[in-house]
Amino acid sequence: MPAAEVLAQLDTFDTVIDARSEAEFALDHLPGAVNWPTLNDEERQTIGTMYVQVNAFEAKKRGAAIAARNIAQHIEQHVVDKHREWRPLAYCWRGGKRSGALSIVLDQIGFRVTLVEGGYKAFRAAMLLDIARRVSQLDFQVICGTTGSGKTRLLQVLAEEGAQVLDLEALAQHRSSVLGAIPGQPQPTQKRFDTLIWDTLRRFDPQRPVFVESESKKVGNVTVPMSLVERMRGSPCWDLSLSMEERVALLLEEYDFFVQDSVRFCNRLDVLAEFRGEAVVQGWKDQVAKGNWSPVVQDLLVQHYDPVYLQSMQRNFSQYTKAQSITPGDRSLASMGRLARHMLQGLERQLPADIKT
Repeated sequence: MPAAEVLAQLDTFDTVIDARSEAEFALDHLPGAVNWPTLNDEERQTIGTMYVQVNAFEAKKRGAAIAARNIAQHIEQHVVDKHREWRPLAYCWRGGKRSGALSIVLDQIGFRVTLVEGGYKAFRAAMLLDIARRVSQLDFQVICGTTGSGKTRLLQVLAEEGAQVLDLEALAQHRSSVLGAIPGQPQPTQKRFDTLIWDTLRRFDPQRPVFVESESKKVGNVTVPMSLVERMRGSPCWDLSLSMEERVALLLEEYDFFVQDSVRFCNRLDVLAEFRGEAVVQGWKDQVAKGNWSPVVQDLLVQHYDPVYLQSMQRNFSQYTKAQSITPGDRSLASMGRLARHMLQGLERQLPADIKT
């Protein structure tokens, strides 16, 4: 099946099988795929070495024997309980040899197996094009607001209220700032991040708005697809605000892992020395050593985050100057929930009668 058709029919298959090695699978895979390696990481390296040091014929013989054993094991573990109508989709990297070997056996059993033509590589190329197509059809509502204003909390309660939400920071596992890395949560690869975005976008109804935070081109080490960035930057904006006291308290709650590990926090502050000077950064470290977190957080907001954010918004988001001002009153989820319902009710009144939910 051509990759473009796979995009549209992905959910019609009972199982999506990735026949590549574990490392290839970890870098990225089709949504919902399970990993049945025809050759595992070590075996793939061994056969590759034989290709180079011996010859292709000997490598293929050895590879066929290993692949046959692995396929037999997958069938014993995963296939013996499948009914005749089970419809799997299988793919490997590009050439189809690994998924093709698996599909031959499944076909001989009597299952109707579909292969992705061109494998994962073709799927990814088609998926990137589909991201651009999908974002062009969506009505994005951009939640703006300085650091600590509660943008992420508002997105969370909007989702709980049934709104369509694209949470790029959640997908990237990063809070999108120089201090935004989350301990113990490595970021996905760029390819995985792209696939996660596509998998989210494809579930949206184009007739309903999609709420998204005013992210920059990068969220930590991963890059947002340019078509999405450009679409967001031209979309209507909401300007979320909280008092400085509430913002500081919210950040201390959400970044509690820094409060619990002041050494890690101070090490991260060194990144800002280039922008704010070593003396200023050392002053913040001295305050942290005394347990004075609130003034440090406020200084970071006033001296660094707020000026950078406002300049970026005014420069990049064309409708930011016309943004509708919103405030939840305080940082609590209850207040954010009331605000979310108010926003959704306002947008509902603006929709044509034939597409109101």
